[in-house]
Amino acid sequence: MLFRVTGMTCAACSAHVEKAVKAVPGVAKVSVNLLLGNMRVTFDEGKASAQDIVRAVEVAGYGASVEDGILENAKQEKDSSSTSNSDAREIRNRLIVSVALLIPMMYVSMGHMLGLPVPHALNHSLLGGMVQLFFALPILYVNRSLIINGFQAMAHGAPNMNSLISVGAAAGLIYSAVLLMRMALALQIGEDPGMGEFYFESACMILTLITVGKLLEARAKGRTTEAISRLMKLRPDTATVLIEGRETQIPSAQLKVGDVVVVREGVAVPTDGVILSGHGALDQSMLTGESLPVERQAGDSVVGATVNREGYFTFRATKVGSDTALSKIVQLVEEASASKAPVSRLADRVSGVFVPIVMGIALITCVVWLIAGEGIAFALSRAIAVLVISCPCALGLATPTAIMVGTGKGAEMGVMFKNATALEMAHSINAVAFDKTGTLTQGRLYVEDALAQDVDLRRLYELAGAVERLSSHPLAAAVAAKAQEMDVRELEAQDYQTKPGRGVSAGVDGHTVCVGSEGWMREMGVEAKDALTWAMRRRNTGATVLFAWMEDKCLGAFALSDAVRPSAGHAIAELRALDVRSVMLTGDNAATAATVGAMLGVDDVRGELLPQDKERVVAELEAQGNRVMMVGDGINDAPALTRASLGAAIGNGTDVAVESADVVLMRDDPFLAVEAIRLGRAVIRNIRENLFWAFFYNMVGIPIAAGVLHGMGVDMNPMLAAAAMSFSSVCVVTNALRLRKFRPVARPETVENREQTNMKEEKPMKKTVWIEGMMCGNCAKHVQKALDALGAGVEVSLEKKCAVVPASFDDDAIRKAVSEAGYAVKGIE
Repeated sequence: MLFRVTGMTCAACSAHVEKAVKAVPGVAKVSVNLLLGNMRVTFDEGKASAQDIVRAVEVAGYGASVEDGILENAKQEKDSSSTSNSDAREIRNRLIVSVALLIPMMYVSMGHMLGLPVPHALNHSLLGGMVQLFFALPILYVNRSLIINGFQAMAHGAPNMNSLISVGAAAGLIYSAVLLMRMALALQIGEDPGMGEFYFESACMILTLITVGKLLEARAKGRTTEAISRLMKLRPDTATVLIEGRETQIPSAQLKVGDVVVVREGVAVPTDGVILSGHGALDQSMLTGESLPVERQAGDSVVGATVNREGYFTFRATKVGSDTALSKIVQLVEEASASKAPVSRLADRVSGVFVPIVMGIALITCVVWLIAGEGIAFALSRAIAVLVISCPCALGLATPTAIMVGTGKGAEMGVMFKNATALEMAHSINAVAFDKTGTLTQGRLYVEDALAQDVDLRRLYELAGAVERLSSHPLAAAVAAKAQEMDVRELEAQDYQTKPGRGVSAGVDGHTVCVGSEGWMREMGVEAKDALTWAMRRRNTGATVLFAWMEDKCLGAFALSDAVRPSAGHAIAELRALDVRSVMLTGDNAATAATVGAMLGVDDVRGELLPQDKERVVAELEAQGNRVMMVGDGINDAPALTRASLGAAIGNGTDVAVESADVVLMRDDPFLAVEAIRLGRAVIRNIRENLFWAFFYNMVGIPIAAGVLHGMGVDMNPMLAAAAMSFSSVCVVTNALRLRKFRPVARPETVENREQTNMKEEKPMKKTVWIEGMMCGNCAKHVQKALDALGAGVEVSLEKKCAVVPASFDDDAIRKAVSEAGYAVKGIE
């Protein structure tokens, strides 16, 4: 459950809130996000309630409330950036008042040191002290939240950064007030009040400089959450729905499953659904990182927040609210940002005890200098400097800022890390295991060739098609589609059985027909010499071969092809450049796997693997000392995804694969695995830089503030210490913001990209013919040949089920040519 937490200002605050909530009986897990001001809690509702958790936070000295969800409270979430801006404006107004009053105050207290014409009566005198107090009181009032928060935290036994500031400022103020009263009392009884060294200006300068740091920090923090804000703003506020045949605009938050929504050109899709009519070219770049618009037509799914660049369509809403892809992406980014990487544990442990230790050092500093014979003013100045220069904020911000920016940058590129642990693990990956089908290849199998043995080809497809129609496996679907294309008889199959990793069987025309792997056929004792020789030749070209047999008689074999993804080879090459080993795992025949692996340059190829074998191979690689990332898209990849150090699921793979993975790659592009590793390395490098400088700053700054170098003439007054403290936090956040400049590797232009670009550029002079019935590469060739007869400039796309032809082609001639080739024209645009 998600809670909003108010009042946190530093790492000590978030650590105290986390500790308080963990103490509630029934709470299993707590993750506090200082940047977003929220907390995600996993608890047993039988032992604890949301109110118990809220009370625990309030007892700890902070405020808490239950969040209603991500998209149900969309307007509040969309306005999160404006809330951050509002906070920044409030801090800026405090700063303006503080500076306006601090300038005349500094003139009175220190103007004579700079040679300015300050009246002598104001120089370290009772009157000068009263004038400084006059300017100090409004400054203390506008910055009262810092002081109140600091002392409240101390009262609850959890001092934080504001406690250090409050104690430091209060010490200077109390000392100055007591000195002022003593001088006034001396004057009252007729004695010379003497000269006094007041600390009003130091206390006010500390508060003002801290406010400067808070303003810079607030603005920088706001930029770290820009990724979430941009994602939330993608969803349009309104949607056009068809109600009783009439178009009506309603708020997007009111959409229900089953609503029919209208989307015109230039309009964002308000929720997830399936197109009913029309077509569109959807820009999915903000969700998947894909640069070119993707064509969608009737029957295709659409994702909320994508933008329709061209066309018009209606779709039926299938998911709304928190069930949409956008909602889940935002939740992933928020959860990853709120989670803690193992590298942050040291900072957490230090932050929990940092403030009490600093207070102890300040007290010891004051006592030591008093014992050394220095005056109270000097000793107090050193103690105050120690209090205000220490910076638990820098330690606390070192990890979450980098994680927030890193996960946001990943979301922009289409790489979704589920938690910070996954992001940290990505940096140490030195081996990537890829599933072949659907990951390194496009997963759109088709029958390229077939061999009939002892039966004619149509009989082969009748028998094999009857069995394969009952299976949902991609290989079976390709054979069944080819059988349908050939318009063979649809025979009835009975007693269907499936053998995982082997094939399928069923009773057809009183005989048992099996379709499957060579290994299974050999186990069954089937002789198939001619078919095996033919299969070897086809495998050497990279084809996958299925065999069909009936009892002990081989019927023939099918050669299925699956195009390699355009980016696969470059991904393997880039992994090698990163010194990462590549491995390909597949259930395909070893010869086919070796051919595809050699084509891509894969380091290690493993074929003929069952799902449990893939998991075993990953375990072997891990046992050899490798940190393995497994990239896959199917149910059979789930065991290996779970076993691997880092599981990465292709975004539109199966739900089982996505749930088993630590990283979701939002589009079918194996190169995103490379980007995940590069981003992980960049984020962890940034975190280590932040932690180093935060520790280094405190280790050097605190001794100097305490006066270790006083004998060398080097001292740090409280005002300089406050400026250094503010600067350290800003530096850490600014360093994390450098991750926003992280850029994906520039990739060579692929043939596929050139074709899409050319089609896009030539569109005004061409038209698209939507064709029904194209199932394989041969179908596309037939359509290409038929349309080429009308003239040059024809481009047929099997993937999009269309042909792009010159605008001069006659529509009736196009329909006739396509029809004579055996296919149907669905529409011409």
